[in-house]
Amino acid sequence: MARPSKYPREVRVRAVRLVAEAMERGDYPTEFEAIRRIAGQLGIGSAETLRKWVRQTEVDHGVRPGKTTEDIAEIKELKKENAELRRANEILKSASAFFAAELDRPPRY
Repeated sequence: MARPSKYPREVRVRAVRLVAEAMERGDYPTEFEAIRRIAGQLGIGSAETLRKWVRQTEVDHGVRPGKTTEDIAEIKELKKENAELRRANEILKSASAFFAAELDRPPRY
Protein backbone atom coordinates (compact mmCIF):
# COMPACT_ATOMS: atom_id res chain seq x y z
CA MET A 1 0.00 0.00 0.00
CA ALA A 2 1.36 3.41 -0.94
CA ARG A 3 1.89 5.97 1.75
CA PRO A 4 -0.41 8.98 1.72
CA SER A 5 0.93 12.19 0.22
CA LYS A 6 2.38 14.66 2.68
CA TYR A 7 1.06 17.52 0.53
CA PRO A 8 -2.67 18.28 0.36
CA ARG A 9 -4.31 18.19 -3.06
CA GLU A 10 -4.86 21.95 -2.98
CA VAL A 11 -1.11 22.58 -2.61
CA ARG A 12 -0.35 20.29 -5.56
CA VAL A 13 -2.95 21.96 -7.78
CA ARG A 14 -1.75 25.44 -6.80
CA ALA A 15 1.91 24.58 -7.41
CA VAL A 16 1.19 23.16 -10.87
CA ARG A 17 -0.92 26.21 -11.73
CA LEU A 18 1.85 28.57 -10.59
CA VAL A 19 4.37 26.78 -12.81
CA ALA A 20 2.04 26.96 -15.83
CA GLU A 21 1.33 30.66 -15.24
CA ALA A 22 5.02 31.48 -14.78
CA MET A 23 5.89 29.73 -18.04
CA GLU A 24 3.08 31.54 -19.90
CA ARG A 25 4.37 34.88 -18.66
CA GLY A 26 7.96 33.94 -19.46
CA ASP A 27 9.16 34.66 -15.91
CA TYR A 28 11.86 31.97 -16.06
CA PRO A 29 14.25 30.90 -18.83
CA THR A 30 13.43 27.18 -18.42
CA GLU A 31 10.58 25.16 -17.02
CA PHE A 32 12.87 23.48 -14.53
CA GLU A 33 14.02 26.83 -13.18
CA ALA A 34 10.37 27.76 -12.62
CA ILE A 35 9.73 24.42 -10.93
CA ARG A 36 12.80 24.77 -8.71
CA ARG A 37 11.94 28.29 -7.58
CA ILE A 38 8.22 27.62 -7.01
CA ALA A 39 8.98 24.41 -5.10
CA GLY A 40 11.27 26.43 -2.81
CA GLN A 41 8.69 29.17 -2.32
CA LEU A 42 5.93 26.72 -1.41
CA GLY A 43 8.12 24.60 0.86
CA ILE A 44 7.95 21.50 -1.33
CA GLY A 45 10.85 19.30 -0.31
CA SER A 46 12.16 18.54 -3.79
CA ALA A 47 11.82 20.17 -7.18
CA GLU A 48 11.54 16.64 -8.60
CA THR A 49 8.28 16.18 -6.68
CA LEU A 50 6.78 19.25 -8.33
CA ARG A 51 8.16 18.22 -11.74
CA LYS A 52 6.33 14.88 -11.43
CA TRP A 53 3.09 16.69 -10.55
CA VAL A 54 3.49 18.94 -13.59
CA ARG A 55 4.17 15.96 -15.90
CA GLN A 56 1.19 14.00 -14.54
CA THR A 57 -1.08 17.01 -15.02
CA GLU A 58 0.12 17.27 -18.62
CA VAL A 59 -0.75 13.59 -19.14
CA ASP A 60 -4.16 14.07 -17.52
CA HIS A 61 -4.93 16.98 -19.87
CA GLY A 62 -3.77 15.11 -22.97
CA VAL A 63 -0.75 17.33 -23.62
CA ARG A 64 1.70 14.48 -23.02
CA PRO A 65 1.27 10.75 -23.73
CA GLY A 66 1.00 8.34 -20.81
CA LYS A 67 -1.38 6.83 -18.29
CA THR A 68 -3.81 9.29 -16.75
CA THR A 69 -4.43 9.42 -13.02
CA GLU A 70 -7.83 7.79 -13.59
CA ASP A 71 -6.24 4.97 -15.61
CA ILE A 72 -3.65 4.36 -12.89
CA ALA A 73 -6.36 4.22 -10.21
CA GLU A 74 -8.45 1.81 -12.32
CA ILE A 75 -5.46 -0.45 -12.97
CA LYS A 76 -4.63 -0.47 -9.26
CA GLU A 77 -8.22 -1.40 -8.38
CA LEU A 78 -8.32 -4.15 -11.02
CA LYS A 79 -5.03 -5.62 -9.76
CA LYS A 80 -6.44 -5.67 -6.24
CA GLU A 81 -9.62 -7.39 -7.44
CA ASN A 82 -7.59 -9.86 -9.51
CA ALA A 83 -5.47 -10.82 -6.48
CA GLU A 84 -8.61 -11.33 -4.39
CA LEU A 85 -10.16 -13.55 -7.07
CA ARG A 86 -6.95 -15.59 -7.33
CA ARG A 87 -7.00 -16.18 -3.55
CA ALA A 88 -10.66 -17.22 -3.69
CA ASN A 89 -9.91 -19.54 -6.61
CA GLU A 90 -7.07 -21.22 -4.66
CA ILE A 91 -9.38 -21.75 -1.67
CA LEU A 92 -12.02 -23.31 -3.92
CA LYS A 93 -9.44 -25.59 -5.57
CA SER A 94 -8.25 -26.79 -2.16
CA ALA A 95 -11.81 -27.38 -0.98
CA SER A 96 -12.77 -29.29 -4.12
CA ALA A 97 -9.66 -31.50 -3.82
CA PHE A 98 -10.50 -32.20 -0.17
CA PHE A 99 -14.12 -33.14 -0.90
CA ALA A 100 -13.15 -35.21 -3.96
CA ALA A 101 -10.82 -37.25 -1.77
CA GLU A 102 -13.64 -37.76 0.73
CA LEU A 103 -15.93 -39.08 -2.01
CA ASP A 104 -13.29 -41.52 -3.29
CA ARG A 105 -12.85 -43.23 0.09
CA PRO A 106 -14.77 -46.45 0.65
CA PRO A 107 -17.47 -46.24 3.34
CA ARG A 108 -16.49 -47.50 6.83
CA TYR A 109 -19.67 -49.25 7.93
